[in-house]
Amino acid sequence: MGEIFIDVWNVESQPLDAMEGLAFVTKPPNGAESLFIGTVRDLNQGKEVLGVSYDVFEPLVKQSFTDICKEAQEKWGKTLSLYVVHGKGRLPVGGISIVIAVGSPHRDEAFKACRYVIEQIKHRSPIWKLEHYEDGDSQWTQGCELCTHEHAVEEHHHHG
Repeated sequence: MGEIFIDVWNVESQPLDAMEGLAFVTKPPNGAESLFIGTVRDLNQGKEVLGVSYDVFEPLVKQSFTDICKEAQEKWGKTLSLYVVHGKGRLPVGGISIVIAVGSPHRDEAFKACRYVIEQIKHRSPIWKLEHYEDGDSQWTQGCELCTHEHAVEEHHHHG
């Protein structure tokens, strides 16, 4: 069985480290490592963002991360190594909010598993973000870096 590492870190005291994720999944029998890094955008739905505060319900988030990683192993191979760490606390624009690394014997599985993990987290994990805007306003939104608006556009495009 491939190893799974999941955690939630307070990013105000310890920034997320993509290289740590990569190091965790780079081991035999893997010949392919896929890395996803989510960072804070400077613009969301037309508003200038100064930073984001992440609120994470840790027990459920950790359970969901573990479940999702195990599902990825079921789908793409028991030897997959997976690393998922999400930040909590306030991040500036460009700050890393999530690191997902997948190690697999072959690249196709590494890409697919990595994509699966971020998409599932987006839909299933209890993570909220409070966006702080330049105009002094702030707003809570659910989810990670993949905006549901993009999915709506994609789906519409397929039907058209």
